[in-house]
Amino acid sequence: MPRGAAPARDDNLRDMALRLFNTYSRALEEFHPLDPEGKIVKMYTCGPTVYSRAHIGNFRAYVFEDLLQRHLELRGFKVHRVMNLTDVDDKTIRGSRAENLPLAEFTAPFKEAFFEDLEALQIKMPGAFPAATEERYIEAMIAMIKTLIERELAYQAEDKSVYFRINRFPKYGELAHFDLAELKSTGRVKNDEYDKEHVGDFALWKAWDEEDGPVAWESPWGRGRPGWHIECSAMSMALLGDQLDIHCGGVDNIFPHHEAEIAQSEGCSGLAPFVRYWLHCAHLLVEGQKMSKSLGNFYVLPDLLAKGYSGREVRYALLRVHYRAPLNFTFEGLEEARQALARLDEWLRRLWEAARAGERQVHQPKTIEDDKFAEALDDDLNISAALGHLFDQIRVSNR
Repeated sequence: MPRGAAPARDDNLRDMALRLFNTYSRALEEFHPLDPEGKIVKMYTCGPTVYSRAHIGNFRAYVFEDLLQRHLELRGFKVHRVMNLTDVDDKTIRGSRAENLPLAEFTAPFKEAFFEDLEALQIKMPGAFPAATEERYIEAMIAMIKTLIERELAYQAEDKSVYFRINRFPKYGELAHFDLAELKSTGRVKNDEYDKEHVGDFALWKAWDEEDGPVAWESPWGRGRPGWHIECSAMSMALLGDQLDIHCGGVDNIFPHHEAEIAQSEGCSGLAPFVRYWLHCAHLLVEGQKMSKSLGNFYVLPDLLAKGYSGREVRYALLRVHYRAPLNFTFEGLEEARQALARLDEWLRRLWEAARAGERQVHQPKTIEDDKFAEALDDDLNISAALGHLFDQIRVSNR
């Protein structure tokens, strides 16, 4: 059981143990929410950075998170889910300047396209889509940074930016399982993204410079803008509270982004853990290679729809491999998804016909249990096994 675990639920909503792989502990853990009644789940999922249209690799994560939410709800939990929209960071500012557009005008069409793609892929809409540029969240970020400075976990440097002191937070690196003593530090890091070879104090508030153009807010440390990491901490805590049940994202978010979130959030609230269960999905490959525009294998959803595939078929292709296993996305796989869905649809059609005809013996034999599908998903969302049980049921009932 993870740190600060709540007692097991004492109700009849479910009698199976749901187990999830926690990135923090690197172990399968039985799921118990913080809610004393064991009914409400607070879940935060990292959304897109709206400097371009989200690609199918991004949607692999969003489809996995959708499966997680749906299964939690099937098991009787009420999920309060938040997905952020990163609309101010290095990338969005560069894009808006390149297009000579105000930041809000530059990001607006990408936000709209994202919602269109969610609908096409039949992904349930989270309860909230906070955007980093909303005034209430900018104020929340500034308040958090003030607290971190008061606790000597942050400082304003000579470049007028504010940085987090990672050497004052001994747990920094535990999520990614890095030994900071063995990593080379290059001091302060102002960029939003960096790798483990460039570990350093990361920016909470970036002092304005000419590259930011008109993008800036007033703060106690001068005119500037928030760093990427503090945005998610402020938005998640504002909407879900100081401690979350589940936080999801891709494996590329583990370090530095999620590592920084833990440091900021726990450093500010004084409560640990910030997140009880960290879930991360593996990378998506296309035809066995990393997706790249230079290789001609970079796809957004409209590219696949234009080739005649439906959003439902793309969803199935993204969903059918376990979220922690790398997914090799191929057009052969899309064809297999089409065939699998056609088989499922035909089975459902025949069941409805039998029901309308008044047949009584249309249920599955006792050799196949009703809850095998859900039991497989209880095992860290083992979708491959769940689909295997489903198609076993189709074979037997067809006979």
